[in-house]
Amino acid sequence: MNNEQTNPQPVAWVTGGSGLIGSHIVRAAEKFAPEWKVRGLSSKDFNLTDFPETQRQFEKDKPGVVIHCAAMSDPTTCETQPNEARFINREATFFLSGLAQDIPMFFFSTDLVFNGDHGEYTEQDEPSPLTVYARTKAEAEQLVLANPLHTVIRTSLTAGTSPRGNRGIDEQLINQWRSGNAAKLFIDEYRCPIHAEVTARAVWELVKGKRTGIFHLAGAARMSRHEIGQAIAATQITGDCPIATGSLKDYEGPPRAADTSLNCNKIQQMLSFQIPSLAESLATWAKQVA
Repeated sequence: MNNEQTNPQPVAWVTGGSGLIGSHIVRAAEKFAPEWKVRGLSSKDFNLTDFPETQRQFEKDKPGVVIHCAAMSDPTTCETQPNEARFINREATFFLSGLAQDIPMFFFSTDLVFNGDHGEYTEQDEPSPLTVYARTKAEAEQLVLANPLHTVIRTSLTAGTSPRGNRGIDEQLINQWRSGNAAKLFIDEYRCPIHAEVTARAVWELVKGKRTGIFHLAGAARMSRHEIGQAIAATQITGDCPIATGSLKDYEGPPRAADTSLNCNKIQQMLSFQIPSLAESLATWAKQVA
C-alpha cells in the first residue's frame, strides 16, 4: 500500500480576475504556470473592501501567492470620488498585503505615479502623482514595499480582449469607431502601451523567479496617443477608423501627465523573451485571428 501523500497544488489568487489584465493572467497560467491552481477573483466572489470576508476567504484558500490587479482605475471617477478611490486602491491593498505578509504579493501600479515632465522613468525615479488615482497608487506602493517579499509592477495603457469587451485601449477605440464617432487623440501625450498577453507572461515569469521590489512593465515603444490610435486602426480590416488630432494644450479637465513613458531595462534583463511594442503585439494578434 502506497502511503505517500502528494502535495496539494498551491493556490494563486488573482484579484480583478474579470478585468483586462487579471483575466489574461488567469488564462495564461495554463501555459506559463501550470503548477498553480489559479483562482481569479471578482466582485461576484466577494468584495475586497469587505475585510472580514476577504480574511475568511484567504484563510480558507491559503494562497501561496497573491497577484493584485483589482482597482478603481478610471481617473475621472477617482477625482469625483476620492474617498472611495483611496479606500479601494490604498486601504484594501494594505489589508490584502497584511494577509499576505508571509507569501509573495505582486501589486499592479501605474506609470501615472509620475508627473510626466520628462519620460523614460526608471524604478529609481521618485513618484510625483498629479491625480487622485495616481496618488492612491503611489501611496499603496509604499505600503506594499514595506514587506521585502512583495513586488510592485508599474504598467501603462493596456490593449487586449477583456471579458466585457470595453477595457482594452483597442476595444475602447474600436467601440467608438463602431458607434460612428471619430477619436480625438493627443499628439503630445506619450505612454508605452502594452498588450495584456505580454503582461501576463511576464508576470508569471516574475512569480517563478521570486522577484521582489519595483519593476516597470510596459511596451517597448514610446508612442503618442495619436500613434497608438493609428496602430490600432491599422489592424482593423473593415469599417472606418477616423482619428482627429488633439493636443494637451487645448485640453480642459483633470490633470494629465504629458510623458510617462517607462524604462523597462530592469525587467527585460530578467525575462526569457523580448518585450514587444504595442504595434508588434497587435500585428501578431491580427495574424492569429485572420
